Amino acid sequence: MDQWDDMRVFLAVARAESLSRAAPQLRMDAATVGRRIARLEARVGACFVKSPQGYALTDLGARMLPAAEAAETALGQVAEAAVAQTGQLSGQIRIGAPDGAANYLLPQVCARIGADNPGLEIQILALPRVVNLSKREADMALTVSPPDAGRLLVQKITDYRLHLAAEAQIAAKITTRAHLKDVPFVGYIPDMIFDKELDYLGPLAAGGVQLASNSVAVQAMALRAGAGVGIVHDFALPAMPEVRRVLTEEVSLVRSFYLVRHLSDRKSERLTRFAEAVSAGLRAEVARLEGAFP
Repeated sequence: MDQWDDMRVFLAVARAESLSRAAPQLRMDAATVGRRIARLEARVGACFVKSPQGYALTDLGARMLPAAEAAETALGQVAEAAVAQTGQLSGQIRIGAPDGAANYLLPQVCARIGADNPGLEIQILALPRVVNLSKREADMALTVSPPDAGRLLVQKITDYRLHLAAEAQIAAKITTRAHLKDVPFVGYIPDMIFDKELDYLGPLAAGGVQLASNSVAVQAMALRAGAGVGIVHDFALPAMPEVRRVLTEEVSLVRSFYLVRHLSDRKSERLTRFAEAVSAGLRAEVARLEGAFP
């Protein structure tokens, strides 16, 4: 088992090409990951070439990689057998998502899936960027645009809606577009918008964004604190009782969530069942939360 655990650390570093990037996936600190790699290399030889740019595989490491991936696949097959025998999901599954979905939707959805499958460990990876499935940062990911490259399974889950919103006292003063010029805008850091579908404000904020963050949750807290006006997911509004939508007839956006998986996982009953449960749960949760704002 210790040898597989070493292979698990080896795989994470090989895919992340960095101790610090591999550490969160392994639930270790970077120093511990470094010690584990040193222990492995003391036993088998140098697996990585270290440089300021990160960790690159040596010839030995490149030869080890297929065997480590085969061991990973074999362990996955054990989990598949458990699904077939018990009817329940088990083991660890990681889903990546933009932080709007990760903060306001996935906790409820995954809690219900976890309650039905007590042997399952669900990890939600919230990132203000696209999750890299090719490096196995996650088993699957939510995106707001369907990827157009890579060997991937892509499924549209649901549409969702967004509107301009502000703290209640500020919102009461915004009854026409002309009033927007007198209110600061809250939004994304312009050069950190990682998907064109997240470029919500466009010409509305022609004068710039006065308070910006790469996190939807930070933007939400700023709006709750009265920092200005910004675009908010309708499904997030029930968690923001201080905030009200404004100009709903004039400014209304529709975006979509897609579930993206590795093509090689299409035969995995375990991951397919989890994907189906997440998709159904997200559709229901978006409908429930948006239902408060017809």
